[in-house]
Amino acid sequence: MNVALGGTFDPIHDGHRKLFKRAFQLGEVTVGLTSDELAPKTRDMERYVRPFEARRQSLEDELASQAAEYNRDFSVRKLTEPTGIATEEGFDALVVSPETKTGGEKINAIRRDLDLDPLEIHVVDHVIGEDGKRISSTRIVRGIIDEYGNLTPNSDGRAATSPEWIRVLLRTCLWGLIQCRSIGNTRIN
Repeated sequence: MNVALGGTFDPIHDGHRKLFKRAFQLGEVTVGLTSDELAPKTRDMERYVRPFEARRQSLEDELASQAAEYNRDFSVRKLTEPTGIATEEGFDALVVSPETKTGGEKINAIRRDLDLDPLEIHVVDHVIGEDGKRISSTRIVRGIIDEYGNLTPNSDGRAATSPEWIRVLLRTCLWGLIQCRSIGNTRIN
């Protein structure tokens, strides 16, 4: 069976791992990873999402261990549309979360219009964190929980949530302020 699933996966957490596990239980897996252009459009709340290549590397690292466990192959493809790769020939099943089930049903409507067989839709329940709420990437990025759903009251969130150029700019500006202060305190005779 050829299985599709898709998402932004930034950062990867136990809810994603549960989706991946189900997909590998079913068959060979193709994961659609949102492009840099599509990723912000799929967010309920605005937040920084790492660049595609960084997300791809993290995703491939995560998938490799599960693929080995189930003796399955996988591939990662770039998604440029919300319906993604699942409207193409060659897939038998789609793994979704409860909030993306409607998207799966839309994909099947498109497939019918294209004279393709509908996909088996496998809905995987959320993973619940220590606080009784579902694990989500947004909650992790905000520093509420970690990737396993544990509360992180002393966290300001994931350090990698701001682009590298912003961190470099801040370091440069701070260094400039320190240098200016030093020059300003130097006596000229």
